[in-house]
Amino acid sequence: MKIKFVAKFSKDLRKIKDQKLLSEIKTVVNECKLAQTLDDIKNLKKLKGYQGFYRIKIGDYRIGVAIINDELIFSRFLHRREVYRFFP
Repeated sequence: MKIKFVAKFSKDLRKIKDQKLLSEIKTVVNECKLAQTLDDIKNLKKLKGYQGFYRIKIGDYRIGVAIINDELIFSRFLHRREVYRFFP
């Protein structure tokens, strides 16, 4: 799949200091690049009430993604208690 990053996503990543968590994020991004369909992405779940918006679970954190024109857009990376307040 094609992948695009929003500036807010990059800003959220700069705040993370845990190297293990950052390596897990890299793994997820590479997995998304290689995925042919959405079913190939682990821990991906559609958000109720929002068409085209999904979340990817990584421990206590969530990656907010949107799918527009067959392009996976990484929008936010926040703790689970904050992500649904700021995404979508």
